Amino acid sequence: NRKQESWRYTSIDSLLQQRFITAGADIGGLENLDISRWMLPGLDAYRLVLVNGRCLPSPASSADLPEGVVLGSLRDALATDPDRLSAWFNRNSGRSDNLFTALNSALINDGALLHVGTDVVLDKPIEILHLHLGHERPLLVQPRNLLVLEPGSGVTLVERAIGADSSAAFHNHLTEIYLSAGASLDHYRLQDENQRSHHLCTLFLSQQEQSRYRGTHLSFGGVWARTDCHALLQQPGGECEINGLYTVGDEQLNDLHLRVHHAAPRCTSRERFKGILHGEGRAVFDGHIIVDRGAQGSDAQLRNDNLMLTRSAEVDTKPQLEIYADDVKCSHGTTVGEVDPAQLFYLRSRGIDKAQALSMLSLGFAAEISNGIRLNALRSYLAQRLARKLGGQTDASGMDSGNV
Repeated sequence: NRKQESWRYTSIDSLLQQRFITAGADIGGLENLDISRWMLPGLDAYRLVLVNGRCLPSPASSADLPEGVVLGSLRDALATDPDRLSAWFNRNSGRSDNLFTALNSALINDGALLHVGTDVVLDKPIEILHLHLGHERPLLVQPRNLLVLEPGSGVTLVERAIGADSSAAFHNHLTEIYLSAGASLDHYRLQDENQRSHHLCTLFLSQQEQSRYRGTHLSFGGVWARTDCHALLQQPGGECEINGLYTVGDEQLNDLHLRVHHAAPRCTSRERFKGILHGEGRAVFDGHIIVDRGAQGSDAQLRNDNLMLTRSAEVDTKPQLEIYADDVKCSHGTTVGEVDPAQLFYLRSRGIDKAQALSMLSLGFAAEISNGIRLNALRSYLAQRLARKLGGQTDASGMDSGNV
């Protein structure tokens, strides 16, 4: 309902115009699927692969997981040992009144389970690959992911959602993350669905004392993509950093809603998102930081910056602070701007054509986010992916700076 503030700028008409069928649990014939061409080049990682929301048998790369680490099918874990997961499963998402959260809960097919034991720090990253393979009719794919880190544990996680072909689908992802005292999670999430797919990711993050979450959310694909991120700093000393980059064009919509709730004293949050828009792309950014009355000593920063490469692109951005405590340090801000004509002139005067110059300036704009990625393989992939998407995707009629 677009009368609801959280859906004010986002239409779901394109979803309602399609008739989806639920992705089945049968993965017959896919057990021997060669997924190597979709792996992140150069990344040495433990891996889990889901095809149309269903876990494939664990690849050889996950056979040597350290003691105390469980990585596998959530469906199988719920069937064999539901009591073990009852303390976390659906604990935060069950309080949501969101329609798509309820839809995921009602029609869970499978998903990823990651449980890391006390004081276990993994020696290399984990990669979870969500792969969409086509069907003659549009698929409804609803993976449910549960990530639990016990006290003192540490993990680097790369999560990627990839469209393997051009078939239509609606991906309704839901992820619950629980970080116990002193736990640390570096979470990289890349959405790169095909141009006929709709993608919704809802994330619930709960942090205990002295835990640290560092998330980087990257969104490139899909005709319609939305992220709803809810972070709760429950106990003192928690650190939450969420950065992101989105590029939209070709009549794409990218919709990002971020809610960070400081419910305990002396917690820190840093949120910075950058958007690059071209063609007739649209973006929505709705960032909201809440500081409770008892959350004294909170330190929060929220920022959204957007680079418009064409006049037909559009962005609605709304950062918000809601503060009930006195002893806090909080700030928020947003910018929407065009390419600097002087910078463009400098590159053009050195023989660089307009399209390449705009692409180079866009990559420079994104560097603050990409340089923060600590995995060389992912950083290299991101640079190549950005260059492919931005190459030539500018307004031929020119903006003010395009007349140079």
